[in-house]
Amino acid sequence: MIDNPSIKLYGFPMYTIGPHTSIAGGVHNAVIQAAELGANAFGMFTKNQRQWKTKDLEKDSIALFKSTMAEKGFMAQQVLVHDSYLINLGNPDHEKRKKSLDAFIDELRRVEQLGLSLLNFHPGSHLGLIDAKESLSLVAQNLDIALSETDHAIAVIENTAGQGTNLGSSFEELAYLFEQCTNRERIGFCIDTCHAHAAGYSLGSPEEFDTAIERFDTLIGLPRLKGMHLNDAKSDAGSHLDRHASLGMGSIGWPTFEHIASDPRFENMPLVLETVDSTLWKDEVAHLRFGGRQ
Repeated sequence: MIDNPSIKLYGFPMYTIGPHTSIAGGVHNAVIQAAELGANAFGMFTKNQRQWKTKDLEKDSIALFKSTMAEKGFMAQQVLVHDSYLINLGNPDHEKRKKSLDAFIDELRRVEQLGLSLLNFHPGSHLGLIDAKESLSLVAQNLDIALSETDHAIAVIENTAGQGTNLGSSFEELAYLFEQCTNRERIGFCIDTCHAHAAGYSLGSPEEFDTAIERFDTLIGLPRLKGMHLNDAKSDAGSHLDRHASLGMGSIGWPTFEHIASDPRFENMPLVLETVDSTLWKDEVAHLRFGGRQ
């Protein structure tokens, strides 16, 4: 059966859920793996995430990815691409920041070449060399440049756990960053549950989650939320430690994730698992999509 986010399944609302899958052997393999796991959404990289340079996407690879997407019934809005971990658009060093900007533009172009629309990224780090707001302003400036040099892809800003000098652990910082940008129509957000929990927004119950998401809505607005990363947390709320756990095996717990996967506010956006045990992905996806029904 072809999954389509515009329809209801067995009378249930459509939630698009799946893990971050591998592109080993070709970008099309991320689609195949997601389908094999019973997912109707997935995350992916478009290149090696730990290298600055990589070869361009070839026409045959692009065509195979698009045909596999169509064959397996996935649509662009069900895929949340993640950029390279090396990119830091808030780097105080001009040359290093320019290197990050060039890489980010390339990432956006690769998303567009594949017929996709969402590029998830971390805001970056001030490295202890400048004020956080000054670094966030640099991120905004570079976002404006990157979006002006690409066509349609949406830059999706992900919250962080607040480790070290990383930016974007509070919704206030994310709101400040958004306010500094000029091309806001092509900017969205992704909430990582582990990161939010570790940053101090306790998500250990559905009620606590709702309190956190209402704060996000007040500061930024839920229409700007384009996806979520569903990860349990090995550490406690407020620890600032980015340590993902499998769902139900951390300090957040299943009730919060079940709540997210049944809340109409999060229909039709990619809810992507970055949980640590890939052998559990199929069960985690089935649990969230169908309450264990297959």
